[in-house]
Amino acid sequence: MTDTLRVAMAQLNFLVGDIPGNTDKILAAAVTARDQHQADVLLCSELAITGYPPEDLLLRPSLEPRIEKALQRLCQELQGITLVVGYPRYNEGRLYNMAGVIHQGELIFEYAKQCLPNFQVFDEQRYFVAGHQSGTFSLKGCRIGLTICEDIWHSTPVEQLKAQGAELILNLNASPFHAGKTGLRLQVLAQRAQECGAPIIYVNQFGAQDELVFDGGSLVVSAEGELVFSAAHFSESLDCVDYQVSTGKISPLQASQPFPDYEASVYQALVTGVRDYVEKNHFPKVVLGLSGGIDSAVTAAIAVDALGPERVEVVMMPFRYTASMSVEDAEGQAKMLGMRYSAISIEPLYDSFMQQLAPAFAGLKPDTTEENLQARCRGVLLMAISNKTGALVLTTGNKSEVAVGYSTLYGDMAGGFDVLKDVPKTLVYRLANYRNSLSPAIPQRVIDRPPSAELAPGQQDQDSLPDYDDLDRILELYVERDFSAHAIIAEGFDEAVVQRVVRLVDVNEYKRRQAPIGPRITQRGFGRDRRYPITSGWRPGE
Repeated sequence: MTDTLRVAMAQLNFLVGDIPGNTDKILAAAVTARDQHQADVLLCSELAITGYPPEDLLLRPSLEPRIEKALQRLCQELQGITLVVGYPRYNEGRLYNMAGVIHQGELIFEYAKQCLPNFQVFDEQRYFVAGHQSGTFSLKGCRIGLTICEDIWHSTPVEQLKAQGAELILNLNASPFHAGKTGLRLQVLAQRAQECGAPIIYVNQFGAQDELVFDGGSLVVSAEGELVFSAAHFSESLDCVDYQVSTGKISPLQASQPFPDYEASVYQALVTGVRDYVEKNHFPKVVLGLSGGIDSAVTAAIAVDALGPERVEVVMMPFRYTASMSVEDAEGQAKMLGMRYSAISIEPLYDSFMQQLAPAFAGLKPDTTEENLQARCRGVLLMAISNKTGALVLTTGNKSEVAVGYSTLYGDMAGGFDVLKDVPKTLVYRLANYRNSLSPAIPQRVIDRPPSAELAPGQQDQDSLPDYDDLDRILELYVERDFSAHAIIAEGFDEAVVQRVVRLVDVNEYKRRQAPIGPRITQRGFGRDRRYPITSGWRPGE
């Protein structure tokens, strides 16, 4: 049908810096879209050629010729389909976040991103110069406008396109996941479509890059702001929609995929984060300490779902304070999931350390030093296994513990990737129940018993920390929403508890700087989007 423009949306998983490999992926998607779906246009995501975010790779002098080579290759090898693709490009010595249109062997149109985000995990103004004007191009009688990611969250770029007569808007994205973001995206797209009076095709990147997870979930909305199509979350996809030029009607060729619920989306984000970090960095497998507690149990389940049981090794490292049920549950979960399991007592290691340290400790009372030494014995064992086998050590600290420093440097913090780093303790329990609703993965007793580090006789987390329901709510207000201690107290929390929690958050910045990275699943994680000084005179009430 000559009146119909068929657009294929390439929701792909790119590797940052692998320009030849990413170009191969784009070409393969274009061939599939052309030959199997008879698409007129292939729409790729933001900075698809480099992958997102390229960070300081953008400052390398060798980047420019590599980008030009990739564009030349796309122009030479693409026939019979128009490509809309994102890439960084220099123009008169300035670097822009670009979207280009390749048609019949030529780069016929380029658009430079206008709204450069410089908040949370984004620092695009460190690298790019903002564009100042939208533009359109024509294909099959349709006037098409381009926007890139953050542009669509603001009215000005869309207003410019409306003034230029755009009938269809293509939006290239590399939009990181956080829980609940799909609904926000849809709300914004609906508003922009109504403002412009044109449908919007929104394609998002899938995959994980270090701590960032990209969930895909590409969207299409009508000129009236109604949802027309939603692509799969947490997987690659190639989906097509038809735009009828004469009527402005847009319709999908495939059935929409449902939005995952809260726990499902977080769990899938964590699985994606683990899988891509391991695969893209070429680790043969992972290893973690399986304590019989909830955090390591959930971490192990996620690792198995990400990599398969044959690539997950778990080690139980008991001590005199380890409950028999902990050993039983760890071994039981290993059998349940088919993981390689071993048990190594830390008793002789601990005794040897204490013997060597006896002169230094003479006359001093036992305290948390002895507890931390247990954790460090376990860290030594796991890192030795990693060193010998090449396995990546997964740490198991959750966001609540990371926030208040309830962890041991060079002990349970020793490792390369913290799966639960941005997951509050209360959410860890919800994820455990969610995973067990799919199939048995975590012994129920692990979920039901009170949490304990088992570093002292009869120890429970609540001996040292507030109730996790209160703690996680205080942390959300202080860390994610920037409430002061006074404002949190005004919400009805005990003053002494609040003052203690915010002080613990502040003084443990030095620990977090030394912690491994982990997948970001909230609106503000500990990492690139929360940068506080270690040395500081700041007071928690301020």
